[in-house]
Amino acid sequence: MKLVLSETKLIKEPITIINDLVNEARFKIKKDSIEMIAMDPANVAMVVFRLLGSAFVEYSVKEDVSIGINLTDFKQVLRRVKANDNLMLELIDNKLKITLQGASVRTFFLPLIELDEKEQKVPELKFKATVRCPSGILNDAIEDVEIVAESVSFQAEDKKFIIAASGDSKKASVEIKPDEFISIKTEEKTKSKYSIEYLKKMIQASKISSNVEILFSKDYPLKLEYKEIDKIQMIFILAPRMEGD
Repeated sequence: MKLVLSETKLIKEPITIINDLVNEARFKIKKDSIEMIAMDPANVAMVVFRLLGSAFVEYSVKEDVSIGINLTDFKQVLRRVKANDNLMLELIDNKLKITLQGASVRTFFLPLIELDEKEQKVPELKFKATVRCPSGILNDAIEDVEIVAESVSFQAEDKKFIIAASGDSKKASVEIKPDEFISIKTEEKTKSKYSIEYLKKMIQASKISSNVEILFSKDYPLKLEYKEIDKIQMIFILAPRMEGD
């Protein structure tokens, strides 16, 4: 296995985001992509990561392999990546060899770890509402409403998407309407409530994609999808907070 990546933010940013949710993860290195599915320890949030072989300068995988990695350790190494570095990943002697090549060549070895938990699968979900918009719009809305509460409601109705929060007699809401960059589709008036703490971790994926797809239904899990064609995909699934939570 030899993988060489020049657009290093495609792995640096996702690993940082994933590490905010889980400390360890299993990566499947396939002949056309690197994939990972993980659930946070509280079973509230799932993250799905897929980095395509076409995003790499060189992608050579002779056979599929599954490896466990301590994400905190991996993140610390990736922090050493400089702007013009190439990043190379290899498997040598049951270790992940990470080479950063720029003005100098720096090499790190991380041990592979055994993970006991069962293999995660993405649940099959059907949604009533779908919103597509620039990821910065969602980020700003979450930052606006977090001033007043720890949870946020997403509401979709005909030609309108509302992000709102209330608490201790304070209220805040952001109304988003469709335009050439924003689409809002809903089968019926739909509303659901989610944790802002988790959302703030997930929306950091705006660093890898300028657009986000938001899918939800009444009192139903939320799905956020960030992707760049032929490069990367990150999906987050977040359990709803019921009224009274």
